[in-house]
Amino acid sequence: MLTDKSRELWFELGAEERQIVGTLREFLQAEVAPTAAERDKSGEFPFEIVRKLGELGVMGAGVPEQYGGAGLSTRVFTRILEEVGAADGALGLTVASHNSLCAGHILIAANESQKREFLPKLASGEALGAWGLTESGSGSDAAALRTRAEETASGWRINGSKQFITQGSVAGVYVINARTDAPSAPDKKHQGLSAFVTWAGVPGLKVGRKEEKLGLAASDTAQLIFEDLDLPREALLGRRGRGFYDVLKVLDGGRVGIAALSVGLGRAALEFAAKYALGREQFGRPITEFQGVGFKLAEMATNLEAARLLYLRAAELKDAGKPFAQEAAQAKLFASEVATKACDEAIQILGGYGYIKEYPVERYWRDVRLMRIGEGTSEVLKIVIAKNLLARFV
Repeated sequence: MLTDKSRELWFELGAEERQIVGTLREFLQAEVAPTAAERDKSGEFPFEIVRKLGELGVMGAGVPEQYGGAGLSTRVFTRILEEVGAADGALGLTVASHNSLCAGHILIAANESQKREFLPKLASGEALGAWGLTESGSGSDAAALRTRAEETASGWRINGSKQFITQGSVAGVYVINARTDAPSAPDKKHQGLSAFVTWAGVPGLKVGRKEEKLGLAASDTAQLIFEDLDLPREALLGRRGRGFYDVLKVLDGGRVGIAALSVGLGRAALEFAAKYALGREQFGRPITEFQGVGFKLAEMATNLEAARLLYLRAAELKDAGKPFAQEAAQAKLFASEVATKACDEAIQILGGYGYIKEYPVERYWRDVRLMRIGEGTSEVLKIVIAKNLLARFV
């Protein structure tokens, strides 16, 4: 956790916002960071911690106060995510996906009745949110999803499955993306996609295999199976056939959050490696006196600072209601890459000790590795950035 408070970028937060982040940091240092390694080993989902985060307003950070949320800006929420990520990457992913994906989609597309029904329990943390987009055959190519929603006399019947769903087995609210209409042409796969929102426990919604992962063990990841899942007509979230456009907006917001989470994980690795290097002596002096180590720390710190500025820029644009797709992609691409490198360098600085589970840097590396995949792989993000960039010159 951060110890050198004099070097923090507090200038972007007001006094009340500083208090929010500061209070959260105290909680994370006291009740989350000390037990993160235990949860990584057991894979136990931290229900009690999530409940407390709900009391602190974290689980409804971006939800307006009228629906029981904290009504915080994206800028403050991303700073919160960085703090949570520095304490426990698995918990950070839970907070990010709950807020940015499930609650985020509802905020973007829901009607007033849906917002009043689902957002209060999501905001309090009483119900966790899951967002069903990815399938076994459609990852980066999200428009190729095969889950079908057919209109019935009373509503909708959904059949299909979803893969790698965060909070898949522990959620109380599910947003499900499915195809309701055929596209007008083979190259128009994005047409005809719609979204639906439902409570957990409805017949036909089944939890499949829970995944065993490289890292983020205490973040729940599971397969979802829909077998004649009947939902009422009012479960349709947003406009029929226009769901893919809402998905893109959700992913843009999610990428800003993943960038912040990446910085938090990289920051934790940097701080541990720096403190370790100050106390580690070889050849009669601390290893920080060797340029091979000092230069690694300097590069880690510089890259992470730049990544923070990138995600804050994207957050500010989102808060201002301005286009931010390119900035979100740039922030997520850069932050996930440099954070992964920072965690890898931390292992190198610790040497053999970095490779054993007694020290946390190997956990940071395992946790951060997902950041280059989730909410858009680095390769896909480069396509997004190039497309947006080149559009300026057409």
